Amino acid sequence: MIVHPIPPLFDKDSRVLILGSFPSVKSREAQFFYGHPQNRFWKVIAEIFGEDVPKTVPEKKALLTRNKIALWDVIHSCEITGSSDSSIKNVTANDLTKILEKADIKAIYVNGKTAEKYYKKYIEDVIGREAVCLPSTSPANAAWKVDKLVEAWSVIKE
Repeated sequence: MIVHPIPPLFDKDSRVLILGSFPSVKSREAQFFYGHPQNRFWKVIAEIFGEDVPKTVPEKKALLTRNKIALWDVIHSCEITGSSDSSIKNVTANDLTKILEKADIKAIYVNGKTAEKYYKKYIEDVIGREAVCLPSTSPANAAWKVDKLVEAWSVIKE
């Protein structure tokens, strides 16, 4: 069983919540979200807001905070082989009320089908809010090039 090692990123001004499924091995090593160099998340977010792609964790945090984005994952703990979403089992969900009670979140988005699946299964009914599924920024979703991801993800912009 692996417990999610990264705290949620948000503040009282956050308006949009983006949820992944569970951090990859690279993200767990980096102790921050979307740590795999091939994941397009940071490129996409930077492009949407017309900013430079952040390189360091402080730059990534600042980009999200400036743009009122909260970031976390659906899963608190699970069994997982490497970074393979298809191997996930014995899931416990994160408690999103930590964020929802402190920030006026206007919209919730999930990054890919795995996050959507576990959100619908464990969280949606508990908090009574739907999440919009966006195409995964993972390199495994090779059919979606960066420009198409930016187009689809632009809905997060207030």
